[in-house]
Amino acid sequence: MIHGLVLNDSFQESIEIYHSMRKKGLSPDSFTFPFLLKACARLLDSKLGIKLHGLVVKAGCESDAFVNTSLVSLYGKCGFIDNAFKVFDDIPEKNVAAWTAIISGYTGVGKCREAIDMFRRLLDMGLRPDSFSLVRVLAACTRIGDLRSGEWIDDYITKIGMVRNVFVATSLVDFYVKCGNMERACSVFDGMLEKDIVSWSSMIQGYASNGLPKEALDLFFKMEKSGIEPDGNTFVGLLCACTHAGLVDEGRQYFNSMERVFTLTPEIEHYGCMVDLLCRAGFLDEAHQLVKSMPMEANAIVWGALLGGCRLHRDTQLVEGVLKQLIALEPSNSGNYVLLSNIYSASHKWDDAAKIRSIMSERGIKKVPGYSWIEVDGVVHEFLVGDTSHPLSEKIYAKLGELVKDLKAEGYVPTTDYVLFDIEEEEKEHFIGCHSEKLAIAFGLISTAPNDKIRVVKNLRVCGDCHEAIKHISRFTGREIIVRDNNRFHCFNDGSCSCKDYW
Repeated sequence: MIHGLVLNDSFQESIEIYHSMRKKGLSPDSFTFPFLLKACARLLDSKLGIKLHGLVVKAGCESDAFVNTSLVSLYGKCGFIDNAFKVFDDIPEKNVAAWTAIISGYTGVGKCREAIDMFRRLLDMGLRPDSFSLVRVLAACTRIGDLRSGEWIDDYITKIGMVRNVFVATSLVDFYVKCGNMERACSVFDGMLEKDIVSWSSMIQGYASNGLPKEALDLFFKMEKSGIEPDGNTFVGLLCACTHAGLVDEGRQYFNSMERVFTLTPEIEHYGCMVDLLCRAGFLDEAHQLVKSMPMEANAIVWGALLGGCRLHRDTQLVEGVLKQLIALEPSNSGNYVLLSNIYSASHKWDDAAKIRSIMSERGIKKVPGYSWIEVDGVVHEFLVGDTSHPLSEKIYAKLGELVKDLKAEGYVPTTDYVLFDIEEEEKEHFIGCHSEKLAIAFGLISTAPNDKIRVVKNLRVCGDCHEAIKHISRFTGREIIVRDNNRFHCFNDGSCSCKDYW
């Protein structure tokens, strides 16, 4: 019964059967434990999982490979990666499933370097990875934008003929899309013998996030002609394409066609995309009405999109009501407070901005620091705003000084509205000049060949001033600069950006 319920994703029911079994005086065995542990992992029930681990030891099943692999998976998915590694390390003969579980665990908690290292160790052991382990390690490469490791894994996948596997190929497409290499993503996609709805949707979303909305919409028409029915994820990609291109009328048409044409009920993600689309285009009232008319309660993402629109269009009246909703949903999220403070600062309402900062201080809420990282010769270098800890810090700031001179010679003036605090203009200008993405780009310029692309990943949204500065830098250095922030890709080339200044 437990086995059957787990196989049918009835995880809570399987746990209830387990409790009934225990009341009858029966104990689980090596066959039962893996399914119970899987149910706990899917429910993120670490409390019961730890109790089951105790029963595993008591029953003498701690040497069973299937049980141990399930324990590794449980601890990994619940975020107890040290426990997961301890169980994994004690397995005498580790099979591919065990390696996959620990790779997945490291990726899940953001320790992607460790996940990639584990994959290398798997190969060093002479084991052949399966589709699951390949998908997991590609997810690790994708998460940190590790293009070099991903390309190496791509070569390995091609070598062993696994590229024909639809799940592996789709993961490769997703990896290249999220590293900004659309040319390679297209190559993998076009070479797929079998394409499922996930593959098509990944490419559509890839085009959208990389500033190619026309290609995203064209691919949707090709997908329809091939007989593949779109799903909710497909429409997320389409609406994102419309958002990043400012195609308001087209976005409205796609949103309305979900129910009318494809009998798909719009979910909260689709409402969030529409709110974002309308807000970016300046239709704040329409966006607000859409939020109020939603058939479900708006979540933080939806209200966050409306808040972002208020910031973009300096609407300090609507924003306060939106912020109250966000604070109720996410009382510890510093971004809500910071964004409102930025709005007040940009409008020179310094007293109001100071009140927001005071509230943050009273509640112990700290602003999430912005950081950027860049990979050079297989090594990832991370930078914080105003960072001076890098070994080449002196050379980096010297290069940054050169860039500032070149920028000013072109008539560029720093946009100090993006700075949070009410300080002197000279200080503001210096603060902006040390943003993490600028430091990463300066390092890339002194550390790579003149024709190399510079790829930077940032944990927050790139600010407007940096965006404008990087456009200029791409022109007078002759470099293509790709910045992946937490919202989309920005491909800077010869003084322009793929987002067309709309993000």
